Amino acid sequence: MMAGNPLHGTRDRKRLEHALLLIARQHGGSPQVARQAAAALARWRAEEPGNELAARAALAGWAVTEGAGLQGELPLPATQAVRRRRALSVLGVAGLAGLAGVLGRWHWLQPLERLALHTGHAQQLGRDLPDGTRLDLAPGTDASVVFYRQRREVHLLQGEIRLDVAHDAARPLEVLTPLGRVRVLGTVFSVAQRPGAGLQVGVAEGRVGVWRASSTDGDPDAVLTQGQGLHLDAAGQLVRQSLNAEDVGAWREGWLVFDQTPLPEVVARWNDYLAKPLVLEGSAGLQALRLTGSFKLREPGAFIASLPRSLPVRVEPLPDGRMAIHLR
Repeated sequence: MMAGNPLHGTRDRKRLEHALLLIARQHGGSPQVARQAAAALARWRAEEPGNELAARAALAGWAVTEGAGLQGELPLPATQAVRRRRALSVLGVAGLAGLAGVLGRWHWLQPLERLALHTGHAQQLGRDLPDGTRLDLAPGTDASVVFYRQRREVHLLQGEIRLDVAHDAARPLEVLTPLGRVRVLGTVFSVAQRPGAGLQVGVAEGRVGVWRASSTDGDPDAVLTQGQGLHLDAAGQLVRQSLNAEDVGAWREGWLVFDQTPLPEVVARWNDYLAKPLVLEGSAGLQALRLTGSFKLREPGAFIASLPRSLPVRVEPLPDGRMAIHLR
């Protein structure tokens, strides 16, 4: 080994693996995940020289393997041999073993299975995954599941999912959203990501860790246990909440449950099911109203009738059949 080369020892192998993981996410995830991984890699590279060298080594190893599915000891064409020599010049003698590890790691990181999930208006979907995990999707949900050898990922673009996760210590499960990610430390929880409403997490059983989108690997920004939840907005502000564990994913049983929920979010959740949507009309004061209560999905009329008794609003029909909510 060359003395003084930063790529040396267990710590440097971990650096190399971390860099490669972020690079793999740029190539194997959704556009949003790819952007988040690219930003995380750039921040990590700037932290210290050892990170920068590990990142260069990982990028060089990725370039050597990309496009040809290189494995084992297959001979390289001349052009790729040149690329390999360039990669080795980046690594130096001490990086030879590291690059060999990168090549094997690249193959190891390839997805084993992908699954796209979608629900339309007023549609719910239950899906049992090959690992024994159960996913239940609320209406208007777009998500995908990716299985790797060493991890499981659920990518939630919008909507809400309730997860009953099969334990697998060798393959942790994470839910990735535009605002943050949730790692399973227990079993049953829900994650919601709706336009303008932020990220909502609720735990029915066990524990989960939550990271903001801007956070890198390390301690989670929050750890939630049974009966706990949080709201994370687009600015990164995180607010913890208490909840009834039985209410997590209550829509699966035909109920919409609200606990000091902003009225715009209440309306958006009902509109996932209504043929004629509710409309907030006029005053900005409607945005500040919050509602608490449990309502049967099969009885939207009862919910609409109760609104003026719960909040200072009036509900009026529109000519096109929609219902408009006004501030009194």
